[in-house]
Amino acid sequence: MLEHLQRLFTFGAGRPLAMALLAVLIGLNVVSEHDIASADAPGIADTALRVVGSPFRETRQWWFDGYQLISPRQPAHSPVTIVEIDEASLHEIGQWPWPRNRMAKLIDVIGAHTPAAVGLDIYMPEADGTSPGKVADNLPPEQGTLAAQLRRLPSHDEQLAAALRRVPSVLGAAGFDFQSISTSAGMRTRPLVVKGPDPLSVVRRYPWVLASLPELQAAAAGQALLSVDLSENIVRRIPLVVSINDQLTSGLAMEMLRVATNSSAIELLTSPQSIDHVTVADLTVPTQPNGDIWLHFAREQAGVGRTVSAAKVLAGQADPDLLTGKLVLIGLTGYGLADRRVTALRENVPGIEIQAQVIESLFEGRVLTRPWWIKTSEMLALVLFGAFFVYVVPRASAWLMLGFLGVSTGVGHWAFLDHALLVDGAAAVLTLPLVFGSLMVSSTIEVRQRNRTLAAEQQQLKDQALVVAGELSAARRIQLGSLPRPEKVLNGETRFGLAAFMEPARDVGGDLYDFFMIDERRLCFIVGDVSGKGLPASLFMAVTKTLTQTIARHVDAPPGRIAELANEALVAENPENLFVTVVLGILDVNSGALALVNAGHDAPLRRRATGEVDHLESPPDAGGPPLCMMDAFPYGTQYEQLQPGDTLCLITDGVTEAMSPGGAIYGSERMFGVIAQSATPGAQGLIDELRADVAVHVAGAEPSDDMTLLVIQWTPPVS
Repeated sequence: MLEHLQRLFTFGAGRPLAMALLAVLIGLNVVSEHDIASADAPGIADTALRVVGSPFRETRQWWFDGYQLISPRQPAHSPVTIVEIDEASLHEIGQWPWPRNRMAKLIDVIGAHTPAAVGLDIYMPEADGTSPGKVADNLPPEQGTLAAQLRRLPSHDEQLAAALRRVPSVLGAAGFDFQSISTSAGMRTRPLVVKGPDPLSVVRRYPWVLASLPELQAAAAGQALLSVDLSENIVRRIPLVVSINDQLTSGLAMEMLRVATNSSAIELLTSPQSIDHVTVADLTVPTQPNGDIWLHFAREQAGVGRTVSAAKVLAGQADPDLLTGKLVLIGLTGYGLADRRVTALRENVPGIEIQAQVIESLFEGRVLTRPWWIKTSEMLALVLFGAFFVYVVPRASAWLMLGFLGVSTGVGHWAFLDHALLVDGAAAVLTLPLVFGSLMVSSTIEVRQRNRTLAAEQQQLKDQALVVAGELSAARRIQLGSLPRPEKVLNGETRFGLAAFMEPARDVGGDLYDFFMIDERRLCFIVGDVSGKGLPASLFMAVTKTLTQTIARHVDAPPGRIAELANEALVAENPENLFVTVVLGILDVNSGALALVNAGHDAPLRRRATGEVDHLESPPDAGGPPLCMMDAFPYGTQYEQLQPGDTLCLITDGVTEAMSPGGAIYGSERMFGVIAQSATPGAQGLIDELRADVAVHVAGAEPSDDMTLLVIQWTPPVS
């Protein structure tokens, strides 16, 4: 076999093999340009094409991302304003979802400033449950008079519909590949005018759509799709046209421009198997064959201020210039509410930000394109240059190859900056080095020498791995040995029972726990979870544990103040930018009075003596983010009162997120059940039951995270 390989590589100085490899790689590059337009399940041929072309396709996408990372778009001004339902709005007005009469008021306030159009990145497929009629349905029979009065009032959905009619409004919707209780087979849209062949076979197709109530759709001036193209979970392309159950529908940006300009329809200029341009009013946008555009992203809020809090708008505190004559987008940006996406700039932004950037790009005329002639030119250049340098001296071909790659990179960046063209230099980067490599592998002497070198390096790596493994094993013993043991620290204690357990996912981990008596009646306990794993996390864990214990012993202060001091000290010395979630509590073991602070950690569980289990959630004025997330934060203290027999259970997320071999997580619900039904007395008994149940669930699978448990049972002596 080795002899045959030697002949293959040495025949014709390796050039026939190199030419064959060049032809195969160019073919794979051509295949990688194949684009599946449908969102339906692709056929076998489509799937095969995507698989074999994936290396070129993915590298090409990263290459194009590189253009944007080096030269992001620089907006000078913005025709769009985002009215964001942010954390401040939720704090001042109330949790989401808001009653729709409040949304109606928000739209009316915006409408008073005569915006060009108002777009809603909010889905409302179900009736508002806070409407007067809905409230009346839940009143008892003896309040029939009140119920009748409530039913005579307009519903919140009717009020919102009226507000939508008063402004040039567009409702957003989302395409789905599957049916759910909230999806439908279509929605009310303005027909698109097609000039040319029917483009249904090339656009992205969705069989279902998540849209707002029919009465809201009827009230709005337009409906549009908000869905974006996700490749490797990164947004790069935005569809201007899609199909919902064979009904052509425009994207939000184009529909808002249609409504703002009072145009009758959006026009599509098509050719066989391609959409060439999308036009609204006097704006014509070149597209990819399937109706997408490549978006040139700007850094979030780069150079322009175009966001305003919904709370400020409702309070009349918004700058009128942000609303008058603007294309106004209303969307969610509050923590945990926004549909966040990663852009080509690797920024995690709310979905509404992407829609705003689409509108900006259309106004600036800055739409990235990749026409067919670019692809053809790239292929011809690769064929001609590849064939040329195969037949020159290999040593010279290396410099020739590097020069070609440098020139193609420079030309690509110039075309991107000056002409918004996407030139693929990744194909040459993948193809030419491989062909060059095949030319260089032409002698058995070089092959054997390379094998010997690799074998020696492999043995060296094995030796180094053994040394590292021994050091990690010692580190594990040291780490676990540094944790307190109840039988030593609390020997003879009868007012409470305490048990603890920690198991790192690797040799060493970033979880921590600690407990100690501050004085004769106060027990201090800590459970934490450092971001990351391995040695950096374990070292940060040790620092955090020592620091918090030192502060708690020497500073007579509530847990919130202790957390503040620890945070200030940790932030000052944190070169790796790690952070740690912590629950720190002080229990008066005589009275059961409990003071604690939760810094971004899972809330402690309390099992009452009656068997009920609940979370000790932090009130709004207590707790805060993980330590080291902010330089200074006023952590508040939470106060609770334990009853005799109550049990506290503190965990890290390695318990609830423990995975089975099939990928199913253990979950809070199952943990609640074990705690509630535990029949084994004492704190150690509860830990043993939880560990056993987690072990059954994990079934020997590799642990995904460190796991820590700390259980305290308050059992004061009967007086």
